[in-house]
Order: sequence, then C-alpha cells, then structure tokens
Amino acid sequence: MSIGDLFYSAYERRVAKGLDRRALPRHVGVLLDGNRRWAAERGADTKTGHQAGADNIEGFLTWCEDVDIEVVTLWLLSTDNLARPEQELAPLLRIIEAAVAKLAAAGRWRINPVGALHLLPADTRAALEAAAGQTRGFAGMTVNVAVGYGGRQEIADAVRSLLTEGAAQGVSIEDLAQSVTVEQIAEHLYTRGQPDPELVIRTSGEQRLSGFLLWQSAHSEFYFCEAYWPDFRRVDFLRALRAYADRHRRFGG
Repeated sequence: MSIGDLFYSAYERRVAKGLDRRALPRHVGVLLDGNRRWAAERGADTKTGHQAGADNIEGFLTWCEDVDIEVVTLWLLSTDNLARPEQELAPLLRIIEAAVAKLAAAGRWRINPVGALHLLPADTRAALEAAAGQTRGFAGMTVNVAVGYGGRQEIADAVRSLLTEGAAQGVSIEDLAQSVTVEQIAEHLYTRGQPDPELVIRTSGEQRLSGFLLWQSAHSEFYFCEAYWPDFRRVDFLRALRAYADRHRRFGG
C-alpha cells in the first residue's frame, strides 16, 4: 500500500469516526451525474462511462447500509434522456437492466422502480418489474431506482391518479377541486409511503436539481460534489453526511 493510500485510509477513518450517527438522514437521493464526461476525459466511449457508473452503485449502497440509511433513491435515467440517440440510449438501457438485476441478485435490498415505466421499452420495464418482484419481501434498505423519471412527470401522474381515483368513487371534479390536499397528492407520488429525502447529493459539480424529486425535496438539504459519479468514493459520501449533520435544518424558511 502506498503512502497516499495510507493517508487516504486514515483520513476516511477520521471522517467516519467524527460522524454524529444521531443526525444522519433516513432517505438519501442521488443524481449519479458525470459518467459521459468521465469517459470523455479518458478518451473512452459513452458506454464505458455508463458502465463505470453502474459499477459504483453496489459499493455506494453498502456505504449507505453501513450507516443505517433506510431509503436510497438513485436517478439512473430521466424522461429527457429517453430522447437521446438510439445508439447511446440502447446500450445505456442494457447497462441499467443488468445493474438492477445485479442489485436484486445481491439479496440485500428491496428494489422499487420509480418513474413513468410505461414510457420505457418493454424489455427495460420487464427487468425493473422482475427486480421488484424478486426483492418484494426483503426487509433491508429500500432502493428506489428512478428510470424514465422526471419530477414534473411524477407530479402530473400523481394528480392524474388522484383524479382517476376520485372519479371511480363517484366524486365530481368540482368536489375534488375543493377538497384536494397536499397530503392526498403525496399519497399518489411514486415514493408514496416513504420519508422524503433529507439529503440530496449530486456529483460532477453541477449545482441544480434538473427535476429530481421536485415535490419530495421541498425541505431537503443539498450537497454538490465535484467528483464524477464513477470516481465518487466512500470518503466523498462521508463528507456529504458530515455536511448534512453539521447543518441546522430549518423548515419553511
């Protein structure tokens, strides 16, 4: 082991030891950003970048598990990404399918697909549904895999579901309009029944949400990391948790 490796290991242990375990989030959302730029800087193709990003997911979930995170939401593909050229999109979908199948096969986490699954190709949708079915009874950490996900799309789908449910119960549009509540809309989101994310992490240095968990992140703390997702290390995650724990959370202002 090199001197650099020894220094890194000592620093990582120090950050981990200094964490206040009583002040950690229950739900962490992550925008896994920077795969394409990571590849471009190495002279590699886009597929190589996406595969490198996929290879980093299982380790990340293990780090979350180590500090008792209850829910993780991973944004793997947005609704906007579905418009990418077929020569890029098709390999990316295969990588996502394989990555989700691997997570399910690990036998440790409950896989929950979130997104407009009806917009996805049949093979991708089937792979996500198979992973969900395979892990449905697991008692471990819930892992939301956001594929074909967009925050605006989610809110539109939630309102549509709420209206459809009301109509099936014989409630008029006028009565629904008068009685609808924030809580009712929340009950129709993709993440219904889960705590909202207290911490949202974005890699690659971008400092925007891009539509990720728009509703649920109203009171989230945000952490932006310069590292591209394939290079995101345990110490980067621990730093994000430390930053979260050090903040005094304010709700409503």
